Amino acid sequence: MSAVKTTEGSVQLDGCDAPLFYRQSEPAAGDARMSVLLLHGIRFSSENWLAIGTLETLAKAGCRAVAVDLPGLGRSKQATAPAAAGELAPAGFLKEACERLGLSPVVLVSPSLSGMYSLPFLHQHQASLRAYVPIAPICTDKFTAEQYRSVQVPSLIVYGDQDTQLGEVSLRNLSNLANRSVVVMKGAGHACYLDDPDAWHKALTDFLNSL
Repeated sequence: MSAVKTTEGSVQLDGCDAPLFYRQSEPAAGDARMSVLLLHGIRFSSENWLAIGTLETLAKAGCRAVAVDLPGLGRSKQATAPAAAGELAPAGFLKEACERLGLSPVVLVSPSLSGMYSLPFLHQHQASLRAYVPIAPICTDKFTAEQYRSVQVPSLIVYGDQDTQLGEVSLRNLSNLANRSVVVMKGAGHACYLDDPDAWHKALTDFLNSL
């Protein structure tokens, strides 16, 4: 019998015209010690987290891991996004998703495009977040250094050292977060977790174990 239980489902949000697809892995026995929500970039979906083993790794580490397909992408293509790509989505969008999925307080993993969803949520709903793991997200320049300094949520900034654009821009802005640590993945590009899943999983699980 597997130590991990993996399922698929969908969740309907009030502000969304179609349900969002998600994949979930959790320990087969006993309660999860924390919940992790995995977002994704514009060319990706929850399937990437399944394929590189992040869902399984988190479940084996005692977490309930949910990877959602964002509106208009993956298997949530029928859902209309609450904002245009590159604009900030309403902070309540992820808050409602976490409440509907029973994920609060959540560890939020946010690469690339998903910054348009995660950053408003981070700034407006700190109490709903256990921790924040940005991976070269977009939209970091839409907040001031002072706003970042007021965020107390434990944060792990991850980026690939070959990501000379978004990686460096986001690092510069996110370095103002009050309670942060940084992992630079050597030889990895923008989607650094795909380039070196083992290093990514070690960095993530080490961080979760420190919470």
